[in-house]
Amino acid sequence: MVMKRVPDWLNSSLWSSPPAEDRLRYSSASAAAPAPAPVSEPALQPPVPVSPPVVARPDPPRPPKSETRDPAHGNDSDSRNSNNDRNGSSSVPSPEDFSRQAQLLAELSKKVINMMELRRIALQGIPDGAGIRSTVWKLLLGYLPPDRGQWSSELAKKRSQYKHFKEELLINPSEITRKLEKSMDCEKDESKSESSGMLSRSEITHGEHPLSLGKSSIWNQFFKDTEIMEQIDRDVKRTHPDMHFFSGDSPLAKSNQESLKNILIVFAKLNPGIRYVQGMNEILAPIFYVFRNDADEEMAAAAEADTFFCFVELLSGFRDHFCQQLDNSVVGIRSTITRLSQLLKEHDQELWRHLEVATKVNPQFYAFRWITLLLTQEFNFADSLHIWDSLLSDPEGPQETLLRICCAMLILIRRRLLAGDFTANLKLLQHYPSTNISHLLYVANKLRTLSSG
Repeated sequence: MVMKRVPDWLNSSLWSSPPAEDRLRYSSASAAAPAPAPVSEPALQPPVPVSPPVVARPDPPRPPKSETRDPAHGNDSDSRNSNNDRNGSSSVPSPEDFSRQAQLLAELSKKVINMMELRRIALQGIPDGAGIRSTVWKLLLGYLPPDRGQWSSELAKKRSQYKHFKEELLINPSEITRKLEKSMDCEKDESKSESSGMLSRSEITHGEHPLSLGKSSIWNQFFKDTEIMEQIDRDVKRTHPDMHFFSGDSPLAKSNQESLKNILIVFAKLNPGIRYVQGMNEILAPIFYVFRNDADEEMAAAAEADTFFCFVELLSGFRDHFCQQLDNSVVGIRSTITRLSQLLKEHDQELWRHLEVATKVNPQFYAFRWITLLLTQEFNFADSLHIWDSLLSDPEGPQETLLRICCAMLILIRRRLLAGDFTANLKLLQHYPSTNISHLLYVANKLRTLSSG
C-alpha cells in the first residue's frame, strides 16, 4: 500500500518554533497564498517547546495551563513579558492589528452591517485593544441583527425575557407560597380581615406542601434541582482560579460568579433534556468575560442577560455532545471524535497510523476534552479568545472549524509524536505545549484549502 505523501510545508521547521519577528498573521486570504517554502534543516529532533507552568485546579483534575494574565487587573511588566514569551506572541499591536481594527470599526459603523465581510475580517482575529470584540461576537452569534436600527428594540426584548426567566425559575418555593398567601388574603372579604394571614392546613394544596412527593410539587422539583445547583456552584467557584475576574472573595468576583450561576441554572431548567453538564461553565466563561468588559457601560451592565442568549446559541451547535444518550449516535461526541480521526488520516496518514495503530493512542483520550470544552483548557485565556474569534467567524460553523484546529494541533507537534511511544504521546496530548496561535490558525485554514482542493 502506498503511503499518502505528507506535503512538504507540514514538515517545515516554521511550525516547530515561532520566528522572533515577522510573525505570520492568520488571514482568510491565505487560501490563495502560496504555501511556505520548505526549510532545509539537519536531521535532528527539533527543539522541544518548554511546557507552561502548572496551575493547580481543584477536582476534577484539569490540564496544566500557562499562567493567565487577567486583562481586567494589570499585573507587573515582568509578568506580562513572561506570559508573552510563553505564548510566542507580543502584546504590542502589530500594523496588521491596527489595520484590522480600522476595518472592523468601519464595518460596525454602517447602518446595515455586511455579515460576510465582518466574518472575513474577524476570522483573522479581533485586536484585544479595540474594545469591539463584545459587539462582534454578538453579531456573529446572531444575538444582534445586522440592521443597527433594530439593536435597541431587540436588546430590550431579550433582556426583558431573561428577567422573566429569572423571576420564574430562580424563585424559592417559600417565596411562591408567600406570594400565594398574600394573593389569597387580598381576595378575602374585609369582614375576615382579622385573619392571621396564615393559610389553614386545608388551604395548603398538595403541590405547595414541602413534604409533598408529587411530581407536580414545586417543593419536590426544588429538591431535585438542589443537586444540580450545588454542582454548578462548585464548578463556578473553580472557573479560572488564576483570574481575579472569576476567582476570589472580591465583590467583583462574587458578582461575576453569581451571574454565571444564574445563567447555568436558568439554562438547566429550560433544557430538562440536557440540564447542566460539568464543563459548561468553561464554555460560558469566555462569553461572559468579553461581554462584562464591554467598553460601553450600559452593555457591560447587561452582560448576564446578553451572555445567556449567546451561550444558548453557541451551545446549540454542540449540545448533542453533552447528551449522554446520544454518545453513540451520528451526532454524538464519539462520532465527532471519529471525524477528527478521519481528518487527520486524510491530511497526514503517517501520523494517524503512528498514533492510532502503532502506539494505540485512542483519540478519545485527549480529543474528548478538546472538543467538548472548545479548547478552553488547552491554552491560556487570551489565546482561547483569539481561537474563538475564528470559531465564531467561520461561515462553515464552529464545529467544522474546531475539528480543523484540533487536527492542526496534532500536525504542529507531529515530529514529537512520531518519535514518542504511548506514554509520551498521551502525556504530550493531554498537556499540549504552548504554541503560536497565529501559526495554529494558519495551518487550520490551510487544511481547509487542501480539503477543498
